[in-house]
Amino acid sequence: MNHAVTIDDDAFHHECGVCGVFGHEEAANLTYLGLYALQHRGQEAAGVTSCDGTLFHTHRGMGRVADVFGAEDMDRLKGRHAIGHVRYSTSGASVERNAQPLVIDYQHGGLGMAHNGNLVNAAQLRQDLERQGSIFQTEMDTEVIIHLVARALGTSVEERLANALREVRGAYTLVALTESRLVGARDPLGFRPLVLGEIDGAYVLASETCALDLIGAELIRDIEPGEMVVITRDGVRSLFPFEPQPRRMCVFEYMYFARPDSTLDGINVYNARKAIGRELAREHPVEADVVVPVPDSGVAAAMGYAEESGLPLELGLIRNHYVGRTFIEPKQAIRHFGVKVKLNAVRDVLKGKRVILVDDSIVRGTTSAKIVGMVKAAGAEEVHMRISAPPTIGPCHYGIDTPDRDQLIAATHTQEQIRSSLGCETLAYLSLDGLYRGMGGRAPGYCDACFSDDYPVAPEGKVQQMSLLREEAG
Repeated sequence: MNHAVTIDDDAFHHECGVCGVFGHEEAANLTYLGLYALQHRGQEAAGVTSCDGTLFHTHRGMGRVADVFGAEDMDRLKGRHAIGHVRYSTSGASVERNAQPLVIDYQHGGLGMAHNGNLVNAAQLRQDLERQGSIFQTEMDTEVIIHLVARALGTSVEERLANALREVRGAYTLVALTESRLVGARDPLGFRPLVLGEIDGAYVLASETCALDLIGAELIRDIEPGEMVVITRDGVRSLFPFEPQPRRMCVFEYMYFARPDSTLDGINVYNARKAIGRELAREHPVEADVVVPVPDSGVAAAMGYAEESGLPLELGLIRNHYVGRTFIEPKQAIRHFGVKVKLNAVRDVLKGKRVILVDDSIVRGTTSAKIVGMVKAAGAEEVHMRISAPPTIGPCHYGIDTPDRDQLIAATHTQEQIRSSLGCETLAYLSLDGLYRGMGGRAPGYCDACFSDDYPVAPEGKVQQMSLLREEAG
């Protein structure tokens, strides 16, 4: 009997994206479009909260932005201020009650909040709050922050928010909305990006610059690590309420998570990926006929590899961009069906060729093995796997959905064992030094814990951010 199954997705997953607009008559519409541009950061749920005077209006739902919002939903989101969120669950189940933004009424008025990241001490904070009488409606870190804000001392929302954030540890960028202000904050290490823009005299906060581009907003600057910006009718104020720490931007934002057309902390993502690919070619050349990217995240690095090596770049694998999270499996088993739903090999490009296959990472290794098998089945004489990152040996605790260490193939197998399991002729990873050469140097400072085991914030106990990936694994 045929049945619906979930795709076995052997890859890192995006985390979340946030957007906020203050002082525009189409605030909700602009926020919606900003989320549309940030859809790559989360496809499970989306939501927008607007403020019309003292009234907050919220619409949230499961699915992608275009599926969650209709014309009538947008008509109800009145007001000149709005915040929004797209979600991939890294903490909490994938259910509607965990969709964001969250909105509360407390003694200081209304407060809406949307958050991207992961707090390593969220479980302990939640237990402490529950012992003191707090009642939680969701499983999200965002609600922990909101409870901390509600009980924090201070004469303004930014002061209360700063006092609340001093209690948390881990990664966050967030946008918070009250009746009179939009507040954006980035954690002191700057794990996740946040940018400030302007359109028609209104201000915009977003996870990436691609959101500003879509709505025609001009980039003003990146929000600095440890910075809080307060936007009111009087303009933008900048605060630095936290103890300064060394910057540790997530390096995987550049290698995989951010859109190639975004610029983060002054570095264009597309250019960084091409430069990383050139470094990969310098470190690990091999005699071959063609360079083939694993789409989509391997494309820019493969372009850099091809340019540096002087070999032609060919799209030997074509991606189906219209695959949902589940599909109906045929009655008769088809080998590697889950991967074939998403990728198809171009036989005329691959047949009789020595192929350099470029991808951004190997996580469990199961999907990579199927892709190598697909390329060989299409007639490739040799497959040389080149990874535009160091081996992934540790999980992320800061908001990226990754397997536990014992499920990471590079943490449990030698490189030769991995090569053998993939079925390719050679396998090589970019070195950590090569990665940073491609990034233009180690400054201003990055988090590379998944490669180096150097965790800038130690997790407290087991950080639960794997529920969905465990469900998907087959």
